[in-house]
Amino acid sequence: MTKNPFRIIFMGTPEFAVPSLQALINHGEEVVAVVTQPDRPKGRGRKLTPPPVKEIAETAGIPVLQPTKIRTPEFLAEIAAFKPDIIAVTAYGRILPGPLLDLPPHGTINVHGSILPKYRGAAPIQWAVLNGEVETGVTIMQMDEGLDTGDILLPGTLPIGADDTAGSMAEKLAVLGGNLLTEALDLIRAGNLSPQKQDNSQASLAPLLTKEQGLINWQKPAFAISCLLRGLDPWPMAYTTMGDKWLRLFRPTVIEHPVSEEPGTLCRADQDGLLIATGQNYLLVREIQRQDGRRMAVEDFLRGHPLIKGTRFG
Repeated sequence: MTKNPFRIIFMGTPEFAVPSLQALINHGEEVVAVVTQPDRPKGRGRKLTPPPVKEIAETAGIPVLQPTKIRTPEFLAEIAAFKPDIIAVTAYGRILPGPLLDLPPHGTINVHGSILPKYRGAAPIQWAVLNGEVETGVTIMQMDEGLDTGDILLPGTLPIGADDTAGSMAEKLAVLGGNLLTEALDLIRAGNLSPQKQDNSQASLAPLLTKEQGLINWQKPAFAISCLLRGLDPWPMAYTTMGDKWLRLFRPTVIEHPVSEEPGTLCRADQDGLLIATGQNYLLVREIQRQDGRRMAVEDFLRGHPLIKGTRFG
């Protein structure tokens, strides 16, 4: 057990937040309550489904709060009644008001999925992959009322591999975030953590993604298209058109070779994947999803839906 554990209120919602909560529990901190988003309808049956964080909290016997409004005196009083030393936040999904941020003696700290001040905002992991970054990371920060503008407490980095997607990086960064969160708490407890101001001149934004951003422009280089496919996987997913239908494409590899075909031309379709000409080099795509089908390996797709060399996408 941790010596002199903090009384912590944890605020988080999606799968990305689960390792942070689990790390607090495993570390022996006193998680007095968990605040998460309300249950939402999910799937084809629109069944009411609890957030992943709620399931972990209930298993651990931690009280769960699911307010529809957080900017009320009533909610602030409810949180104050728990007498938290710290509020810890990982992907809660709402902007927190100043009185709530300032309530605990040690303030409110956040697990943010980028190396701040780069990629402030709602989709930092996706934009790092989209922009072809070779590394990203997690920053433990002291929250203020700005958009990820608070002081940096503890950063950590991870490389982005050529095959990494936003989904695979989110899994890795979630684990890193949990580890850094407990490390930061130990440093706060020991009085050995010195907040660092962010350099606002180096800041960049990572806004929410839209489905429209997924349309592939085959005139672009293969590397840029590869980043698009990987950065939008698993959501909202990159796609191209073929006649009046669309196809979603996944698991790209850049093949460096001079291109003689028009961009968007299918040059080969076999068990290795689809080889497609781009504005610079070729792109090999190994997974595909048809408009009315499921995601599958190209080899399996071609058995029922053969594609002809010379087909034009886009």
